[in-house]
Amino acid sequence: MNRVYIIGKDTVPQSLTVGAGESVDMTLVILPGVSCELPMTIDLVGEGADVKLSGVYVCGGEEKVKISVVLRHKVGRCTSSQIFKGLVGGKARTDFYGRIVVDKDAQKTEAYQANHNLLLSDAARAETKPQLEIYADDVKCSHGATVGRLNEEEQFYMRSRGISDAEAKVLQMISFISPVLDTISDQAEKEQLTATIEDAIREMVR
Repeated sequence: MNRVYIIGKDTVPQSLTVGAGESVDMTLVILPGVSCELPMTIDLVGEGADVKLSGVYVCGGEEKVKISVVLRHKVGRCTSSQIFKGLVGGKARTDFYGRIVVDKDAQKTEAYQANHNLLLSDAARAETKPQLEIYADDVKCSHGATVGRLNEEEQFYMRSRGISDAEAKVLQMISFISPVLDTISDQAEKEQLTATIEDAIREMVR
């Protein structure tokens, strides 16, 4: 069952140990106006352990957000996936540091990590540092990171279909973060958070 943590409201565990056959499914949400440092260490210590970690941060002012995730595969036949997406505007600063460590005995590990950011203003900054440390040779591991801007060709296409410039930007941003929101299993909670974030995005593009 997916668990949603609203940063600034809910207490997020900074250290987790995941045993044999256990699973962790967490979604972290950072709303506008929240500055925070979010360190987390997760150890997979039993075969069959599975971790799904996702997060979204929407920063439109002068927020400072630092996210650090260290995920350590201690034994074999475990899986982990991470996806974090950020909308960074105004004078906000975000820093994502992610490290996956696969020990030498952790064969048959599958691990994936991604951090993608959209800069919405010239003054906004997003730093991203994904890392892999792999000491086993029979694994499937990958990571990816991007820092970009809204796609002007997509905006032009939507404007040519009668959609306003502001609405086109809103639709792009919602589409960008939707993979994270789709991880929320409780439909009512997902709809409520999606509406809250959409309202915040509309404020950012006014």
